[in-house]
Amino acid sequence: MTGEYIRAGDEALSGAYEEPMSLEAYVETAMERPSIASHAPKYLLEAIESMGSRTVIEEGKRRERYRFFDDPANDGEHAVLGNTEVLNGFVDDLRTIAADRGKREKIIWFDGPTATGKSELKRCLINGLREYSKTEAGRRYTVEWNVASGSEERGLSYGDGVDREDDWYESPVQSHPLSVFPPEVRASILDDLNAGSHIPIRIETDLDPFCREAYDHLEERYRRAGGTNLFSSITDPRHLRVKNYVVDVGRGIGVLHSEDDGSPKERLVGSWMPGMLRELDSRGRKNPQAFSYDGVLSQGNGLLTVVEDASQHADLLRKLLNVPDEGRVKLDKGIGMDIDTQLLIISNPDLDVELDQYADRNGRDPLKALKRRLDKHEFGYLTNLSLEAELIRRELTAETAVWEAEGYADLESRVREGLTLSTRDDDGVVERELAPHAVEAAALYSVVTRLDGEDIPGNRTLVEKALLFDQGYLREDDERIEADEYDFDGDDGSHGVPVTYTRDVIADLLQTDADRHHPDLPVERVVMPDDILDAMAEGLNDAPVFSRAEAAEYENRLAVVKSYVFDRQEADVLDALLADKAVDEETVAEYVEHVFAWANDEQVEAERGPVDPDPLLMKVFETEHLGRFGASAYDGDRPADRVEEFRREKVITAINRYAWENRDEDFAIENVDVADIPVIRAVLDAHDWSDVKRLFDDFDPAQWTDPPSGTETERLKERTLTHLQDHGYSAASAELTGRKVMREVGYRWD
Repeated sequence: MTGEYIRAGDEALSGAYEEPMSLEAYVETAMERPSIASHAPKYLLEAIESMGSRTVIEEGKRRERYRFFDDPANDGEHAVLGNTEVLNGFVDDLRTIAADRGKREKIIWFDGPTATGKSELKRCLINGLREYSKTEAGRRYTVEWNVASGSEERGLSYGDGVDREDDWYESPVQSHPLSVFPPEVRASILDDLNAGSHIPIRIETDLDPFCREAYDHLEERYRRAGGTNLFSSITDPRHLRVKNYVVDVGRGIGVLHSEDDGSPKERLVGSWMPGMLRELDSRGRKNPQAFSYDGVLSQGNGLLTVVEDASQHADLLRKLLNVPDEGRVKLDKGIGMDIDTQLLIISNPDLDVELDQYADRNGRDPLKALKRRLDKHEFGYLTNLSLEAELIRRELTAETAVWEAEGYADLESRVREGLTLSTRDDDGVVERELAPHAVEAAALYSVVTRLDGEDIPGNRTLVEKALLFDQGYLREDDERIEADEYDFDGDDGSHGVPVTYTRDVIADLLQTDADRHHPDLPVERVVMPDDILDAMAEGLNDAPVFSRAEAAEYENRLAVVKSYVFDRQEADVLDALLADKAVDEETVAEYVEHVFAWANDEQVEAERGPVDPDPLLMKVFETEHLGRFGASAYDGDRPADRVEEFRREKVITAINRYAWENRDEDFAIENVDVADIPVIRAVLDAHDWSDVKRLFDDFDPAQWTDPPSGTETERLKERTLTHLQDHGYSAASAELTGRKVMREVGYRWD
C-alpha cells in the first residue's frame, strides 16, 4: 500500500517537471507552443482563461464567471465566492495590460471590508498559477548557468568555492530564457512567435545581474581565448540550459505580508550580504552574486507580485511608482534589474484613509501620483443568499466544493438543508443539529443587513430584493417578475454583518446546551432558525465591529427575515400535512390538454379515439384543485366569462409562450412540461390551511404538542413528522418546527 503512495507521488511530480533543454531547443519549443514564452500579464490571463467559465446569477444579473476563481485546482478550498463583476473587471484589465493597449503603468488594487474574500483571492491565484504551470500549455522556464564546465577556473557560486560536476546555478529571479539573446535578435524571435497573435508576447527584460555576471564571465573567457562565435560558446549546453519550474511563492510569485519588515529595498528586492562580498571577487565592485534576491519583486519576477495588507507597507507604494511602466528596480547605484511582473496590492478600507490624508491640499497632494497609478477593484460583502449560505457552511465545516446547479431549484434545496456538526462538551463528543432553514436564516439576515434600502420600490421588501438578487426573479401567483424590471443602483455589499460574526454566533450556539432553549427535549441538541436570528440580533450592540447606528439599523431588519423564514417552515409543514392529498402531474397534464383542445376547437386523444374536451373534468379541476372559482361560476358545466378568460389568459397564453420558446423543436401539447406554466406550478407547489380545514374536519392545531390518543390530530401529526424526517428533518427538528408552526396557526385557526 505504501508503495502505491510513493508511485502516485512520482507520477504527480513527473508530470510537472521536464529534463533541462538547450537554449536552441527552447526556442524551437516556443515556436510550437508560444504560450510558454508569454510575459507576466499575458501568462496570468492565459492561466485564468484556461479553466473556462460558467454562468451565474449575481445581483439579479446573469454573468459569465471564470472557473479559475472557483479554485478548481484545489477542490474549491480557496474559491472566491461572488464578486464576479469585480473579478471580470480585473481580467479585463489584465487583457488590456497584456496587449499593451493601456494601463501598463497601473498597480492593480483590491480594496474592500474585512472578510470579503480578498485573502482567498491571493490563495486562489497562487493555487491556480501553480497548477497551471504543471500543465504542458502553462510550462514556465528560466535559465541556469555553469561557468566551471570545461575549465579549471572557479565556478559561479554563492561562495563555497568548491567546483562540482553538477555546478549549475539557477537564475534567482526566474529570468526569461529569451532575455539571454541580444535585443535585436530577441526582437526577430518575437516577430516569429507573435505571428497572428491578438495579444503579442512582449519580452523587454535583460538578464538579471546574477546571470549577467555569469554571461560576462564566459564572454570574457572566450574572447581572451580568441573565439569567434562568442554567443554560441557562451550559450553552449555545457554552460547554459533552460529548465522549467513550478510556479509558487518565491518562484514567480512574490507575496509581501503585513508582518514582513526591513528597509524598503530589503522588502522590494533583497539585501547585500557583506560576508559574501568578501568571498566573491568582482573586479573591484559589488558582486551581484552576493545579493539575497529575497525581496517581493525578485520573488515575483516573471509573473505576479502581491502586497498583502498594503496599508502596512504604505511607504513602499511610492517606491513602486515607476516599476510597472519602467519595469526596472535598482539593487545598488550601479546595478539595476529588469522586472516583468504584474503588481497587485490588497487592502482593507484603511488604505483609503492613508491615501486621503493630504486630500485637502488639492493640487499639492504629495500622494497624487501614487493615486493616479492605482487601479481600484472593490470587493463587497456577498449579496446572494445562496452564496452566503455556501460561505457559512464552509466556515462551519470542511466543505469546499463550489455549488453549481442546473437550475435555481437545486440551489434552493441546498440553502434550505440542515446541518449536523460534532462538538465537544463535558459529555465528550456530541452531535448538534442546525435545523433545516437555520443556515438559510443566518445567510438571509446577513444579506439583508448588506442591502441598500433606498432603491427598493415601495411595495417591495429587503427580503424580496435579496431573492431577486439570488434567483433573478420573483414569482407571485402566476406571474414571474424579472430582476431587470427594477433599477437597483444602491450601495449594496459595502457594509453589513460579516460572515465571521455569523460564524462565531453559530459556533457559540453549538456549544450551548440545547435544553436552555428547548427544555422539553433535553436529549436532542438542535439549533433552530429563530435561535440563530435572535442571537445575531442580541449580539449586535456588544460587537465592537458595529457602530451604534449600524446595530440599530440591522436590528430593525430582523422582523422581515423572521417572517420569511416562518413562511418557509410553514410551507414545509403544510406540504407534509397534505402530502397524500397533493395533485399529481398526470392530473394536471390532463387538465392542460383538455383546456388546449377546448380553446382550439379540437379533440383530445383517448383510448377509444378522439373525444371532445370534458367540461366536467375542467370544472372539477378549477374548483377543487385550483380553488379559483365556486359553483356559481358555471351554468351546469358551462363556464362563465371570467372562467373562459382565465383559461385563455393564464393557461393558453403560457402554453403559447412555451411553444414560442421551443419553436425550433416539434411542438406538441403532450410535450409541454406543466411545471413551466406558472398558474399550474402554483397548484403543484402551494397548499393552504383552508385545504387542511376542508379535508380534515376534526383537526385541531391547539392539540398538536400533545394530541389526545386516537384523534385525527394525532394521526396527522405522526404522518406529518414522518414526512418531514423523510425530507431532511431530524425527529427533534421536525417536532420543534411543527410546534412553532401550529402555535402560530392556532391563533388564527377559528
